Amino acid sequence: MTFKDLHIISMKSFSRDMIDHILDTAEKLEPIASGKTKSDLLNGKVLAVMFFEPSTRTRMSFETAMMRLGGDVLNLGSVDASSIAKGETLADTIRVVQGYSNAIVLRHNKEGAAQLASEFSSVPIINAGDGAGHHPTQTFLDLYTIRRESHLDGLKIALAGDLKYGRTVHSLCYALSLYGADITLVSPKELRMPAEIIEDLRSRDITVKETDSIEEAIADVDVLYATRIQKERFPDPAEYHKVANSLQINPELLEKAKPDLKIMHPLPRTNEIDPRVDDTPHACYFKQSFYGVPVRMALLALVMGALE
Repeated sequence: MTFKDLHIISMKSFSRDMIDHILDTAEKLEPIASGKTKSDLLNGKVLAVMFFEPSTRTRMSFETAMMRLGGDVLNLGSVDASSIAKGETLADTIRVVQGYSNAIVLRHNKEGAAQLASEFSSVPIINAGDGAGHHPTQTFLDLYTIRRESHLDGLKIALAGDLKYGRTVHSLCYALSLYGADITLVSPKELRMPAEIIEDLRSRDITVKETDSIEEAIADVDVLYATRIQKERFPDPAEYHKVANSLQINPELLEKAKPDLKIMHPLPRTNEIDPRVDDTPHACYFKQSFYGVPVRMALLALVMGALE
């Protein structure tokens, strides 16, 4: 199994064996991610970071991952201060940046941008989110979090919130299907999971239930994965305001949950999780954010050929 020079565009490119190998590698690297030990595994390597959309966790965790492994980071910075503002195409920018780096992390507001970039790059492209499309490294860290804090095999999970525009849950559903998860989808009717994704899951013999009631879903699941209602994905602000406060998680709701329920969220959150939940044993989202570092360390080391 080799990952060297592999583009990471969509979870659909990965088998369960490949995913397990990445998660196993991340677990071995976790002491380095936390700063307990040091590494020069990627000494002399350069990671180019190109973000066309705002980000905190994804960008900083990639930069941290690269530096924890002894490598260097080249950041595009503000798009307005680059040649893109002069009209340079994404293809030409990628052709230039590949000459400066050993891998490129790309976040873009256009679905399909990472796939396009991979067609013009001689170094690995890592998709850090393309519009409402894919966000595979988020899925890897989500799976890692579930494995570390709960269990993957025989998992019962509820995905709640924006299931229509939420790229994190689209990728996660596919990955969970490889582990035979029982999936409950919780959303207002305006934000339901796209029908083609549900059909694909059911074709894989995955049990999928839909509801608009988080109270109905929470009692029987091991993991509750909440997502933000994404204002920026709505073409009509009025439609956003109809659903903005429709699903909220608070300590009163959690009285109906299993004692070992884990709550995850890709962050940033707005008002879908009451801050009082942070102090309960259910809250897992800040650990989830940290787990992005060892997972992205594993991906970087594998695609740059530093590990097999």
